[in-house]
Amino acid sequence: MPWECGIDGCGVAFEDVESLILHQVTEHERHECKVCGTIVPDGYPAIRHALTDHSRAEYVRAYGADSEDIRQREQVLEEVERQGDLSRLANELKR
Repeated sequence: MPWECGIDGCGVAFEDVESLILHQVTEHERHECKVCGTIVPDGYPAIRHALTDHSRAEYVRAYGADSEDIRQREQVLEEVERQGDLSRLANELKR
């Protein structure tokens, strides 16, 4: 299953999730978290930050999100963490 970058309609596809995240981290602008102001890479890293470092209620208030928005992002997190080798990705990012 190809992984497609969904940032601003980018649409570039990758064979594995690690390549997609590496693309998001290196090729796209950073994102400022509307909850705490932290600057994080856009895409998966921004979703992970928002949903693991903040409560769902904070996310809803800051982003004007609803329960469907949260479910969709939680599904992204689950799928990435199920299929991805995040330790390999961390090693790639250290280079």
